[in-house]
Amino acid sequence: MKSIAILAAGLMSAPLAAFAGGPLPQAAEPYVAPPMVMTATRADGDWTGFYVGAQYGYGNLTSGGAGVDGNGGIGGLHAGYRYDFGKAIVGAELDYNFSSFDLGNNLPDTTLDSVARLKLMAGYDLGRALVYVTGGAAYAEATVLGNETQGNGYFGGLGMDYKLTEKVNVGAELLGHRFEEFDNSNIDLEAVTLQAKVAYRF
Repeated sequence: MKSIAILAAGLMSAPLAAFAGGPLPQAAEPYVAPPMVMTATRADGDWTGFYVGAQYGYGNLTSGGAGVDGNGGIGGLHAGYRYDFGKAIVGAELDYNFSSFDLGNNLPDTTLDSVARLKLMAGYDLGRALVYVTGGAAYAEATVLGNETQGNGYFGGLGMDYKLTEKVNVGAELLGHRFEEFDNSNIDLEAVTLQAKVAYRF
């Protein structure tokens, strides 16, 4: 019985002696997560770049009692460039429009044939939407009593664009035009146009 107790005590002390004499276990180093790099992204998008597109709408032209009055469709192509400063946006655009204005209430063979415009723009970035004011020079061609005529003028108005995607915009534009002494006549023409627009951004 005494020998069994001595054997048991020896078996129990052996692991303790080995543990006491052996190397201490190394504590695992704490895991340090790599620092997160936050990439700044613009929640409002970026309107900088070139774009091309098309527009179509409706217009009305009056001549202040001279009898050259009418309305009809107007549409064509445009191209431009905008620069986004963060919230403020500036740009320039050139467009060309064919029109189907019949101006012959009392004048046969009298139509407004085309309108070209050089625009300057200043706008505000609302995120996916852009609102802006625009103005500039206009050039119109008309047929009066079968004769080709043309005149220079100016315009101003408001517009809005909305991003369907990062590349495709849709929008609308309301413009008022004035052509003083059209084609060196004593007739002043005024026109208002409302057009829907679609454009592809590069």
